[in-house]
Amino acid sequence: MKKDFLTLSDLTRIEMELLLRRAADLKSGKNTGLSPLAGKNIGLFFEKPSTRTRLSFEAGIFQLGGNAICMTPNELQLGRGETISDTARTISRYLNAVMMRTFSHATLETVAANSSIPVINGLSDLHHPCQALADVLTLIEKKGTLKGLKLAFIGDGNNVCNSLIEAAAILEFNLIIASPEGFEPHSGILDSARASAKSEIIVLRDPKEAAVMADAVYTDVWVSMGQEKGAEEKKKKFTDYQINAKLLSCAKKDVVVLHCLPAHRGEEITAEIMDGPHSVVFDQAENRLHTQKALLEMLVT
Repeated sequence: MKKDFLTLSDLTRIEMELLLRRAADLKSGKNTGLSPLAGKNIGLFFEKPSTRTRLSFEAGIFQLGGNAICMTPNELQLGRGETISDTARTISRYLNAVMMRTFSHATLETVAANSSIPVINGLSDLHHPCQALADVLTLIEKKGTLKGLKLAFIGDGNNVCNSLIEAAAILEFNLIIASPEGFEPHSGILDSARASAKSEIIVLRDPKEAAVMADAVYTDVWVSMGQEKGAEEKKKKFTDYQINAKLLSCAKKDVVVLHCLPAHRGEEITAEIMDGPHSVVFDQAENRLHTQKALLEMLVT
């Protein structure tokens, strides 16, 4: 039976732990001679521009011996009115899996419902589970364990934040979110995670309160792609949520700083912190490659 990966909750804790261990093995070079995707075609569908998602998936598929086929709506008959469901049924006959980077999460759900191949969420307006897998691998690498770990997410309660909420509930690390009023994470995702979580998942206003004694501090852009309307007004509400030296002084001395990139230096994070000794953002970006290779192995082979 095919298995989709639309949210982190599509994986059990055991599956996620196995995936993370496999990703670490792949990163270390273990079994690099294997080609589990040999003869397999993986579709990569982009409604949004991409750097890390596109390059990490293309490179990973090649390294696993497979073939990546990139697509945009205007290159398909979707641009001329073919339905999403008809497209999903059609590509299922040609491909072994499809990764989609879309605006609407409902698009992913429609494709998954009408597809006979695994569908992977490369990003939607509601979730970014591939990013969260890389984030968790990075935290394990830098801190050794997730047990008792405190991650402070400071900024917009967006798709990245939503997926980190699910990660915290499944893997049992503590997540403290600081967002301005009106920019909290999705209430349904938050309530569902809290119902099953054995760790703390807290939402508050004060970024300093979130950062106090944090093992890791995470931020993302204040204005996500496709949400540029009213951007300047929104940025004014986030002024106190910048990751800078003053805010980081509230955290532990060995705190690590994460950002899913691209970063708007001087807005949500200063260049001093981005390029400083606490930053692990480029290790984090690299880990997209390794976790996604492990994910493809799990879903396709």
